[in-house]
Amino acid sequence: MDIRAFDLPRYLRVLPLFSHLSPAETERLALGCQLRRFARGEAIFHMGEPCEEFHVAVTGQVKLYAVSPAGQEKVVEIVGPGGSFAEALMFTGQSYIINAQSLSDTLLLSVKKVAVVAEIERDPRLAMRMLAGLSRRLHGLVQDVQGYALHSGVQRVIGYLLRGVSTDDSVGSEAITVSLPVSKSVVASRLSLTPEYFSRVLHELEAAGLIEIDKRDIVIRDARRLARYPSD
Repeated sequence: MDIRAFDLPRYLRVLPLFSHLSPAETERLALGCQLRRFARGEAIFHMGEPCEEFHVAVTGQVKLYAVSPAGQEKVVEIVGPGGSFAEALMFTGQSYIINAQSLSDTLLLSVKKVAVVAEIERDPRLAMRMLAGLSRRLHGLVQDVQGYALHSGVQRVIGYLLRGVSTDDSVGSEAITVSLPVSKSVVASRLSLTPEYFSRVLHELEAAGLIEIDKRDIVIRDARRLARYPSD
């Protein structure tokens, strides 16, 4: 993709956050935006750096993570195309509290705080949309914390594999292929598991005849049986 030919105002109008803006408003907002390319593994920002913008992954994937004093990495979120991050922090005037790194070749759109504030002053509906998006993300993080506290490692892995998959009894038991969007070690960190434990659970499920593993592709033989494991 040639950045010079990228229609930034049109892309902004496609994003749910800015879909209510007029062409003139998106043209104005685009002046406060920047497109940048990041290679796989390249740092986007580090904890402690000033946060004066929020970001949208146009293409590629971004890993948001923290590092413990002992050097252990914890993945907080994996952001895919169309996903945004750092909106809330941008308004606090504080520095970044986590790190961001590209997991693949990534095209990133950064929207400056001054441009967003100017549009909110013109149209408060933008603030309401941003609040709605932040509320959804907070709800998701609360669900994650509940999952880590209340569910075993096996249940977390099964829940991850079955996300978006219907396990209703009215649905047939055809095999479903799930492709891990990132490496197993990144998925494991996202689930607050060690890579070794994550792999062990996958092999346990495979030995039970519930899944088949082919690198990043995992074939779920029967979603209903998998959802009930290990009670069956």
